[in-house]
Parts: sequence; structure tokens; C-alpha cells
Amino acid sequence: MTMIDKIKELEKTSQLLDPGQDQRDQWNSEVLDYANTFINTLDTSKAFYHSEENGKSLYKLDITEEATDLTSLLESTKANIDLVGINPASNGHMGYIPGGGLYPSALGDYIAAISNRYAGAFFTAPGAVRLENMLIRWMCRLMGYPENAIGNLTSGGSIANLIAIVTAREAYGIKARDIENSVIYLSEQAHHSIQKAIRIAGLSEVQLRYIPLDKGLRLSVTELEKAILSDKEKGLKPFFINASFGTTNTGAIDPIDPIAAIAEKYNLWFHVDAAYGGFFKLVAGMDPKFRGIEKADSITLDPHKTLFLPFGTGCILIKNKEKLFKAFHYLADYMQDTVDAIEEVSPADISPELTKHFRGMRLWLPLKLFGLKPFRAALQEKLLLTRYFYDKIKQTEGFEVGPEPELSVAMFRYIPSGGDANEFNKKLIRAIQTDGRIFLSSTTVDGIFWIRVAVVIFRIHLEQMDLLLRIIQEKVDELSDK
Repeated sequence: MTMIDKIKELEKTSQLLDPGQDQRDQWNSEVLDYANTFINTLDTSKAFYHSEENGKSLYKLDITEEATDLTSLLESTKANIDLVGINPASNGHMGYIPGGGLYPSALGDYIAAISNRYAGAFFTAPGAVRLENMLIRWMCRLMGYPENAIGNLTSGGSIANLIAIVTAREAYGIKARDIENSVIYLSEQAHHSIQKAIRIAGLSEVQLRYIPLDKGLRLSVTELEKAILSDKEKGLKPFFINASFGTTNTGAIDPIDPIAAIAEKYNLWFHVDAAYGGFFKLVAGMDPKFRGIEKADSITLDPHKTLFLPFGTGCILIKNKEKLFKAFHYLADYMQDTVDAIEEVSPADISPELTKHFRGMRLWLPLKLFGLKPFRAALQEKLLLTRYFYDKIKQTEGFEVGPEPELSVAMFRYIPSGGDANEFNKKLIRAIQTDGRIFLSSTTVDGIFWIRVAVVIFRIHLEQMDLLLRIIQEKVDELSDK
């Protein structure tokens, strides 16, 4: 067989990877039916599915040489993925800080995957880069940043926080010899991705100062300044402050403006992790809580939280473009053709990623199809629903609540007439999760076991909050009778 014959033979098989329209139409129909059934049955689906198998049957569909029909693959997807564990699309998902999953985002991802635009460099996909940078500029305006601020769409808050810490490290010229004398300030309520980013950024030997909290579980400004002054007197190098705009545990908002003033006074990098709370800026009346955020050197946002997008959609905003370039800009020889295309900043020049998904479509499409009005309404609704729950549970005999919610997270626990309260509430959260209609999560603060309600999913409405209150009382009564 000649080389030409071999190539032609391989071509026949390899062309299976490029199916014709009839095959595409069949697959499209099956997937669309699956998606519509999933969405249309959400009202009767559980928020959490307990399973002994936990999807083990998927192992029967390991990768082989032979093709498998789509119908059986979708059946396995339903049985082993969609009906196991947490249902993040459910209107009963009130645990953690969940992602949303707006339908137009799926369409945006479909378009992005079909065209497969490489959105990392302006030269390769000018329109895609313009679209993503336009979204960044919108978020910069929302946060009060100047026109020349810059940012990047990331996979989530973890990478966004990492970019901020690495940029600060380079901006302050911290070398290996400086690490053990450099100081980062945060609270124990800071998201764990901050600690992880510190380690990944090569700063694991840095001095970490966990600043005490006030009664609202917010970082204490007085204690922060005391710590900075003490460290400077010791000859250490304070360089980074992390504040949270909406902690994961309680939704608490650190005092942004006073912390910004301290950062400016002592010349520290000021980072605001607003992954959860940032987009509440869209809600009328929230501006006072955001006062000073425009003074931050960097801000983390997560559209996959409070813009209700699918998981994998984060954002970092950096006020000083030059400092971000200093940290991340490199040029490979094989990318020399891209150098002259400088009308827009290329995402690959300002992040750890070179290859990246064209994330902008999943954000731009729903924002344009819906406009901002329903997003504002949904966010304000979630704030009010959280307050409604908090007031109701607070007034219910036997219950204790955490700090008043500043955003859409509330904490509560039941105090039994006898026995250990922590143990009772551990049983209570397990009973709620096993029931499955509503999914809640728990946390421990200062040795106290709390149950968390996170009202973030766009499908949560008053009906679900009333159901939650009934389930909680039902499970308390069952446990108290035992």
C-alpha cells in the first residue's frame, strides 16, 4: 500500500469526526429534549440526591475503540450524574455559594465551542477579545474603576485571587530573600482560595496576620492598623491586605473604605475579594456598603455566583495595567505575529492562561438578551428573601440566629432543651440533606456549629423559603421526639 493509499484509507475513518447535518440534527434533537426535560422537571426534582453508588456505573462506559449511541450515554448521564449529589440548578439549592446556570449562557458556550475562537490574543480573534474586554470595562465602571483599568475573565475566584496576589508580589518586588519578612493581612473568614493562592504564588513562608473580627464577624480596622504598626516596628515589610465583600460563611462585608484608607496610609496593596458580593452593586441602595471599593488595587468578581452564570466564570480587575503586565506578560517566538496587534489588550498577556475558553459569550449573551433589569430585580429579591427567612426563624421558638445578614447568607441553629446543641444541629443538617427537597450546608465559627442558608440561585422565590421553614420545623420535631 502506498502512502497515498494509506492516507485515503485513514481519511475515511477520520471523517467520522466531522458528522453531516443529518447526524447533527439527530444529536441536537436528543440533547435539546434532554435539556428541556431537565429544566421542565426542576420544580419536582430534589436539590440533593443521596446515593450509595455515587455514579459508579459510569465506569461501564470507559473509553474504548468502538462508538456508543447518544441515547445510552444520556441515560447514563441522568442516572449517574444528574440524579446523584447536589443539583446546582435546583430552586432548593441553598448551600455554599452556588453557581446559577442561565439558559442563554449554555447557548453562548455552544456558539463559542462551535466556532472554537481562540480568545487569548487579539491577532487571532479580534472580535472575541474586544467582546471580553468590553465586559471587563463594564465591570470596571460598575466598581468605580478608571477607564484605563484592566482585567481578565478567569475560571473563578480562585484564579482571580491568585492573579491579584502574584501581581502584588511583583509590584512590591518581593524576591525569595524577602518572603519571610513580608506580611499579608486577612481575617479567618477570608476564602480559603486566598491561602491556597499564597502558597501557589511561592509565598508560603510569608508572615500571615489573621486580624480579629468585630461582633458582625467583619475584619477589625483598629486591630488591622495595630498589627501593621507592630510589624513595621519589628522591621517587617507589610505589603498586602485582603478584605472580603461577602464572606462565604456569613456574607459579612469587611469595612472597605476604612481599610482602603489604611492601605493608602501605609502603602499596602489592597485587594477586595468580592467574588460573592460584588454584583450586588447592581441593587439600588447598596452603594454605601461599596463605598471605597474603587480605591482597591484589585477586585475579584464571580459572574457564576451573583450573575447566575454556569460554573467556570470568574473575573479579576486590576487598577494599574502596567503592574499586571509586569507580572504576566511574556512573548514566545512562535507568537511573534501577534505583537503588532495592539488595539486591545490580549488576555494571554495578563493571566497565567495561554489557551483559554472563549468565556465572554456565556456572559455577554444573557446580559444582552435579558438586559440588566431582571438581574437587579433577582438580586434585590434574594436580599429580601434572606431577610424574610432570618426574621421568621429568629421569631420561632428554640432557634438562635447569627449576625444580621448583610447580603444573602443567614446562619441559624436550634437550641434543644437538653443535650449538646452542636450535636443536635449536626443531626438536623443531615436530616435536611437526606430529605433532599432543600439543600443547606453548615459551618463552624468559634466552636459553634451553625447551619447556613445561601439564597443565590435565581430560581429561588418566596415559595421555596416557606418550604424551607416548614422542613426545618418538621425535622426539629422529628429529632426532638427521638
